[in-house]
Amino acid sequence: MTTKPPPTVKSSPDKLQEAMAYASVAGIPTVEPHDRDRLGYNVWRCLAFRKDPLEAAVRSAGARLLITEEEALDRIRQSLRTQGVEL
Repeated sequence: MTTKPPPTVKSSPDKLQEAMAYASVAGIPTVEPHDRDRLGYNVWRCLAFRKDPLEAAVRSAGARLLITEEEALDRIRQSLRTQGVEL
């Protein structure tokens, strides 16, 4: 029996808010990769809707970080600044 290969995943352009958000959390050490995904999603929501500050987005993600929350916020802000986003 033969099966088809899975569909390829197209990456989003680097200038989209979603790509910027996930790139900003790529270097954050977490217990599991899913924690980083949740953190990236919450950062994206912060960028997309601009309702809550970045601190609230990081806290509400509930990600199990291997660094302090303050250090994670500094890394995320620095990454966003290098991508041209100011919060």
